[in-house]
This record gives sequence, C-alpha cells and structure tokens, in this order.
Amino acid sequence: MHAGDWRLVKRRTADADGAVYVSADGTRYRRTGGAALRSEAAFQQTAGTLGYPVPQVLEHGETSTGTFFVDEESLGGQSLHEKALASLGGGRELSDQVVDQLAEVSSRLLAAQAAHPVDGGPEVLRQWVEQAGWTDTVFTENPDLDTHRARAALARATDELADTRMVWGHLDYGLPNVLPAGVIDWQHHGVIPLGYDVALALEVIPFKGGAKGYAATPQQRERYLRVLDVAARATGSLRISPHQGAFLLVKSLFFLALMRPTDPARGDKHQKWQYRRHLFLKGLDQYERTGNIDTALFPTLDSFASGQDIADRP
Repeated sequence: MHAGDWRLVKRRTADADGAVYVSADGTRYRRTGGAALRSEAAFQQTAGTLGYPVPQVLEHGETSTGTFFVDEESLGGQSLHEKALASLGGGRELSDQVVDQLAEVSSRLLAAQAAHPVDGGPEVLRQWVEQAGWTDTVFTENPDLDTHRARAALARATDELADTRMVWGHLDYGLPNVLPAGVIDWQHHGVIPLGYDVALALEVIPFKGGAKGYAATPQQRERYLRVLDVAARATGSLRISPHQGAFLLVKSLFFLALMRPTDPARGDKHQKWQYRRHLFLKGLDQYERTGNIDTALFPTLDSFASGQDIADRP
C-alpha cells in the first residue's frame, strides 16, 4: 500500500485493531487489522451472496503487518450520519429524507436477514445477550449492577424473544454505518433476533447524550417503526416493534461497556461513565414497569451533569 494512494479515515474501535483508509479517488476503502478483520471480510463476502445490502469485497489478503481487505464505494458517498448533519440548517431535527432513506435500507436488510434464518433456541438467545450487550464486561466493570433485578430483566427479555427468528446481524447498526444504498462496518457481526439491528437505529441516538447534533422526532420514530413492521410482515415474520424494549435493554448494556475510566483524574470520562450507568438503570426501571423503554425520556449528558433528572442516579 503506497501512502499516497490511501488517506486515513479512522482508527478501528473497541476490541479491533487497524484502521480504515479511502483511496485517492474516493471509490474504494481499505480496512486493515488482525484476526477480527479476517472474520469481517469473510462474513461480508457471504452476506453479499445472501442479498444483504453490503459493498462488494474487491481484494483481501495478508501483509507483514496483518490482514487487509478492499471494498467498493458503491453505496453512496456519505453516511446517513453525515447527511443528517449536513441537512440540519441550524436546527436539531433529523431530516425526513434521512429517515426515509434509513427506512428503505433497513427494510432491505431486514428482508435479507429474514430470508436466511439460523438455528435458535434459549442458548443462542443467551449468547446474543452476552455478545450484543458485552454483558460479562459490563458486570465486571460495574459489579454493583450485576443484581438479581438486572438478571431477571434480561431473562424476561430472552423469554419474550423466544419465538423470534434468529439471523446474522450487524450489532452496531446506526446512521454512521448506513449509506443510501447499504450498510458498512460489519466488525461486530453475530447472531441476533430479527429486528434487533434495524429497530434501534433511531433509538440509539439519545445514548450519545446530545452529542450527535440531531434528534429524531416522535413522529419520525413512529413512522420508521411502522415501515419496519410492514417489512417484517411481508417476510412472514411477526412485527418487530413490540420487542423494542427488550432490544433496548440489551443495547443499554452495550453502551455501558468499556466506559469505566482507568484514570481517576479524568473527570470527563468518569461523568460519562456515570451517565451511561444512569441510562441503563433508567431503561431497566421502564422495562420492568411497562415492558418498553422510551429513549425520549433520557436526559442529555449536559442536563445530567448539571443535576437535572437525578432520579435513579447511581
């Protein structure tokens, strides 16, 4: 790889090493890494044959520093996150066009997933809770949250999803990873209940504490879920919207993973960790009472830091 041919886009995150580069002409992306990247490349190739809306893998192999693969820029030049920011016009309301594009891609992904179910069962659901929620990591970092109450709620969620098709999913689905024609960055792929990816694409925005720059309106969230329910029924599946609470309970763990700061001097990181703990407990309380979680009731990070919405603060 010649340095002049590729420009760094971002370093890979969480448990993956390596980086993402874009070609000088903007038509190809090169991803580098280790064993996790080999798995990602293999999955993306398989997903393409199953009709998943993913970019085609053009090249893959090994170098002295690790694994790489190159895929095409065929899904659009900007992520929907970038499009959302560009369309704000000084406000914070998400563009209806972005929501509609998200619904279209999400419906295509949902249809492809539903067409290729995998074996399920209680153990597979438990494995999804662990992988999607990073549950062992979260409870190791936050042992006071590893309670009978939390475990009972997670058991309730898996029981609720017992009849849901299990499929291969993205596990980090949201506007930054969705382009107008498909989905990128399958780093965390794994087996999920049908709907877990797509149902939460707008619901995950509040977990960022207001830092995304935009927010979805109640009408947009409702319309988006309605489109997905229609898409699910078209595949012969049940509606996915009734399971949003169970999905969000697991997702709230995901957002808490790896948040506990190791440097006591980093007050900003400590505050963000406490904020995510607060969101998990707030969601847990809602799920216990109603079976659902309304992320519109989550405080922003700034309001939490200023002492507002202190109920259930750990």
